[in-house]
Amino acid sequence: FFASLRRRHATGTGLNVLFRQARTARANQGTPATRPRRVPTRKATMIQFRDFSFRYRESNDLVVRDINLTIPDGCFVGITGAAGSGKSTLTYAVNGIIPHCYPGDFYGEVVVEGLDTMEASLTDLSRLVGSVCQDIDSQMVATVVEDELLYGLENFSVPREEIPGRVTEALAAMGIADLRDRTIDSLSGGQKQKVAVASVLALRPQVLVLDEPTAELDPASSVAVFDLLARYAREHGTTVIVVEQKIALLSDYADMLVIVDGGRIRFADGPEAVLAHADELLALGVNVPRATTLVNTLADRGLYDGPAVRTVAGAVAAAKEVLA
Repeated sequence: FFASLRRRHATGTGLNVLFRQARTARANQGTPATRPRRVPTRKATMIQFRDFSFRYRESNDLVVRDINLTIPDGCFVGITGAAGSGKSTLTYAVNGIIPHCYPGDFYGEVVVEGLDTMEASLTDLSRLVGSVCQDIDSQMVATVVEDELLYGLENFSVPREEIPGRVTEALAAMGIADLRDRTIDSLSGGQKQKVAVASVLALRPQVLVLDEPTAELDPASSVAVFDLLARYAREHGTTVIVVEQKIALLSDYADMLVIVDGGRIRFADGPEAVLAHADELLALGVNVPRATTLVNTLADRGLYDGPAVRTVAGAVAAAKEVLA
């Protein structure tokens, strides 16, 4: 089967240097003659997976396989699935960790804004894709909030006259303008999360990738982070990809839910369409909102024929319809 696919070896340079490489890549690296070719894509498409499969060098098995997925420009995408399903590997293929940091066998192709990620340099990809990893402390490079944002801007050779405005704008976008002069070690987990996102937003990426951004946050802080991300995405047309276990939270904000199981995409559709398969999701180890389960049960018993719901308010409305 794989003989029919394009196999390309990813050599990798080590994950521990990715985020700092991405933020210290100088704008003058790479001449027009050496820049990677652009792969034709439809204007409305930001990211395209084409028959993508990957095996890490230390593994005998493919971690993801036969991935075909189109992500439109400006789409808010939520990716979820059981632990070890391959969801983080998909984001690594978008931001360049694969193939540039994790070695292995790369089949098919991944195209971001017309750039083949196998051929594009980490410098080129980091201009397009901003990433926030789950371990925020490992991503911090400065001791003061303002310096954290300045680090990336200065190393990307952003014109000096633009820098103050970008810092102010990014801090305001995440609602942390008052933290500008605070030291990083004095911040709460939620505040650090917002600083990490702001440091990436200051670079104005076209794609923002976040790996479990609310893992260490309480429910209120989680909602606050998603509110800020959604608002920023709407205002700037940014494509957002979030790996998250909290499917109820994802379904409230995402335009598209992607469910990964055993390295394959099982569902990729709007939240209501995906949540209509609640029983299958539960069998895959994906928690489904209780409101969805309730209304789906009513539908299974022939008492409700409306769309799937994902909120308590929606469940209440459905129950009132049934009782009317």
